[in-house]
Amino acid sequence: EVQLQASGGGSVQAGDSLRLPCTASGFSFDDYSIAWFRQAPGKEREGVSCINGNDGSTTYPDSVKGRFTISADNAKNTVDLEMSNLKPEDTATYYCNADGGRKDWFDPYDYWGQGTLVTVSS
Repeated sequence: EVQLQASGGGSVQAGDSLRLPCTASGFSFDDYSIAWFRQAPGKEREGVSCINGNDGSTTYPDSVKGRFTISADNAKNTVDLEMSNLKPEDTATYYCNADGGRKDWFDPYDYWGQGTLVTVSS
């Protein structure tokens, strides 16, 4: 059974940095892509990063490129999202997701974990 659990959320100030770890189980990273999505109240869900477990390639939307970094430790089955220079518009619940094969940040993902709330105040 595929399971994902995001953590590390909290309340920060604009300009701060925050790391969100995701612990995964039930699948091999080598065969999956793992992504971080977020959803703000009243807004559509959006992807903010993706990493391919096989070759470590990463993709980001322009809204977070240069500020967010996704990384994976295949041996530990963990995926981290490092967020820097946070802005109030980054306030959302963040989820880590997984799916088989090569995916991008804008693709749908089959497996979702529990989210973690990030609040950025100005």
